[in-house]
Amino acid sequence: MTPAARTQAAIEILDQVIAAAREGGAAADTLIARYFATRRYAGSKDRRAVRELVYAAIRRAGDMPDTGRAALVGLAREDAAIAATFDGSTHGPAPIAGDEVGSATGVAPSWLIDRLAASGIDADEAAALIDRAPLDLRLNRLRGGGDDLFVAEGAARVPGAPDALRFPSGTAIEQSAAFREGLVEVQDAGSQMVTLAAHAAPGMAVIDLCAGAGGKSLALAAAMRNGGMILATDTDRARLSRLAPRADRAGATIVETRLLDPEREAPALADWQDRADVVLVDAPCSGTGTWRRNPEARWRLTPVRIDRLVAIQRRLLDLAATLVRPGGALVYIVCSLLDEEGAGQVDDFLARHPDWHADAPIAAGLERGAGRRLTPRHDGTDGFFVARLIRP
Repeated sequence: MTPAARTQAAIEILDQVIAAAREGGAAADTLIARYFATRRYAGSKDRRAVRELVYAAIRRAGDMPDTGRAALVGLAREDAAIAATFDGSTHGPAPIAGDEVGSATGVAPSWLIDRLAASGIDADEAAALIDRAPLDLRLNRLRGGGDDLFVAEGAARVPGAPDALRFPSGTAIEQSAAFREGLVEVQDAGSQMVTLAAHAAPGMAVIDLCAGAGGKSLALAAAMRNGGMILATDTDRARLSRLAPRADRAGATIVETRLLDPEREAPALADWQDRADVVLVDAPCSGTGTWRRNPEARWRLTPVRIDRLVAIQRRLLDLAATLVRPGGALVYIVCSLLDEEGAGQVDDFLARHPDWHADAPIAAGLERGAGRRLTPRHDGTDGFFVARLIRP
């Protein structure tokens, strides 16, 4: 592909990303993969170059651009090399008109910036939310993953995450023998840190209530050294179905999955009432802490959607409270930096359950209300809020 053809491809993909953001469609990664699946002529360098253009344009535009071309024109106004690819060639985009307006630069839509500021996220913290993220791995002790893997080229330790390995962004790990053999799992160091708030130990009975594809379930199984029981539940069949093969690769034998019906979870979990040593609630949230990995996600958010998520979180917290045994713990996690989903949500829970109390969840991060908050700028991780709540 010529440089101009790469720019045109990026414009076409961005049009799809913008449409998906408006309509609740597939993520940018998925759309990029689909685009090139039907264009076999594009080599690996072409695919990588187009992907870089797409994500550079997404990260630059705080507000969702009107079109993919507007997104790339905005980028071209700041980069002469990109501007030169608007040459009107056969497979390239038409030249940029003198009065053509590109997308404006920014971190996020203004209403979201205001909400983040109200939650203590200043301009420097907000800017770090759209930086490129490194690749973090978790050493899997169940397969004997040891510290000798730190000698791998480019690997680094991460303070506060004892089993974390950090590699530069773009490192291809899934083709490695260590990954295939289950010695490592892809997991952000922040995700590893907040999972430590469960204080998981061998012999425990644990529920991972919003398990998804099971990253935290597998970390819990390793911490428990395959001793005890983990019930991993979710309402998303596709995501939960990914856990079993991951557990097989990781050697995690104590994880059982259970698919739940939305808003009918309580009857399906009646056999676990007042029984769990720990219930981990990694609740559905706005994902404001994950924009480094999914920068287009900020275009998908609306105040109405956040209000809906807050209501779901509240319901899940109350459900989880019925499953914790006396003296047990409820660990609440969101990858959000908005107080209404984090510290405010926990304050509301404690007001509804005044006999419960908050315990120190982890040492990393900064205190925020009754819990701790991790941010990309302060901790070098994705953004998280975590609280550990104790039943009397």
